[in-house]
Amino acid sequence: MRIRAPAKLNLCLYLGPRRDDGLHEIRSIVCPLTLADRIVASDRDDVDEVICPGVEGPNLAARALRALRARGWSRPPVRIEIEKRIPVAAGLAGGSADAAAVLRMGGGEVEGLGEIAAELGADVPSQLDPRFALVGGAGEAVEPLPPPRDFAVVLVPAAEGLATVEVYAEADRLGLGRGARELERIERELRGVASKAASPLTYCELLVNDLAEAALSLRPEIDEALAALEGLGAAAALVSGSGPTAFGLFEHVAAAERAARELQPRYASAIVAAPDTAP
Repeated sequence: MRIRAPAKLNLCLYLGPRRDDGLHEIRSIVCPLTLADRIVASDRDDVDEVICPGVEGPNLAARALRALRARGWSRPPVRIEIEKRIPVAAGLAGGSADAAAVLRMGGGEVEGLGEIAAELGADVPSQLDPRFALVGGAGEAVEPLPPPRDFAVVLVPAAEGLATVEVYAEADRLGLGRGARELERIERELRGVASKAASPLTYCELLVNDLAEAALSLRPEIDEALAALEGLGAAAALVSGSGPTAFGLFEHVAAAERAARELQPRYASAIVAAPDTAP
């Protein structure tokens, strides 16, 4: 079985109050990208195994597989091999995408996949069915939206990742975030513009990342990548999720590819991607 695990781009991310469970309320428009990890699942004779070359430490995909087993998934043992294409700890939800892809293996056989996804992490629920969506709560509330008109993205990953927990802690230290009423108003605005299937380039004024200040506080060099993208004609240049990846929005892939070439050699790791909005 071969499974794609697309990266998730937060086109905007509005930060709200901290909840009783310690998580923050957010509102975000998320978009799956053509940039994706590749996962191959094959049968084994003895025990489950998850292999992800080049990535050390705990693996969220392995936790997802254990969670499926705990819920009664009775398929024979599997070997899951993950080919990483999404940069690690880059604010693109690569680990969450892999975990959600593993959970999809239990579709129709295990109940409560949404609950499992929420328990694994705030970015996993929206990856269970990767699509253009408005996300609320702490990430567990996912409202599908019509696919947008075509646009393209240039991603500029950093040489070193950035832990989400560190960025949120810095956001709290800086006193960032919005009140509940303001968050509700923003949610209505986002739903209004994004439900029209328009390109995000038509509502750039709403493409804001409230975590950007915290990410820049921890990694000031991100600002240089944002300035480079703006200088090459990006309609909007933002920090992706909790960072440290910067991204720029362009009208089409050809324009994005031209910009990526101009970013060489300073940003040799620049990636061109498009929305992956196929049903």
